[in-house]
Amino acid sequence: MSDSEFSDKNILHSWHINAAPWIRAIGEGDIASRKLVTNGAIVDAVLQRQPATVLDIGCGEGWLARVLAERGLEVWGIDAVPELIEAAQHRAGPQEHYHLLSYEALAAGELRRRFDLLVCNFSLLGGESVEGVFAAAQNLLNPGGHLVVQTPHPMVACGDADYRDGWRPGSWAGFSEDFSEPAPWYFRTMESWLRLVRGSGLRLEEKKEPLHPETGKSASLILVATLPL
Repeated sequence: MSDSEFSDKNILHSWHINAAPWIRAIGEGDIASRKLVTNGAIVDAVLQRQPATVLDIGCGEGWLARVLAERGLEVWGIDAVPELIEAAQHRAGPQEHYHLLSYEALAAGELRRRFDLLVCNFSLLGGESVEGVFAAAQNLLNPGGHLVVQTPHPMVACGDADYRDGWRPGSWAGFSEDFSEPAPWYFRTMESWLRLVRGSGLRLEEKKEPLHPETGKSASLILVATLPL
């Protein structure tokens, strides 16, 4: 498949196929960088803003929403993969609310609710769908609310490829043989991410680059943007 044939639909197709092994991998803590760095980094970034209500966009099986709910937050989670939402609902506490909803439906205004904070934890992998999430942020946030995004750091994730926006083939390297048909993803440069923030009507509040304690390289990029009062 050539780059021109990649699309957001390929990503969703892959996640439908790999939902079950993903749930097992998260439950068993198979992703070392998450345990060492990125899980704690995203939880801290959210809690520092002291929100009362949070929307977890691309919540998957719900691990982040559960952690935030345990800290007293009211959390909604959305995902477009039924098996992931069912897994999240199965373990949901009273302050967790999960809904099957695509990014396109979110951008179209089907979730008629506002939140203190939106969080996207390694869940913005597509092209047009990601642009839609940023465009919808103003209508999903309370005034003064925040959008918190954690994504692979562009300078590290670029690898040996050209440093420019575009579709890249996916890989399950380092995962079990249960995974198949890796999802493609849309690579964005640092400037491209910042352009998305500016175009959304939000103001960039903070840019963080958590370091992996073993490699010394950036484990991720965290962007925190604010909807002005």
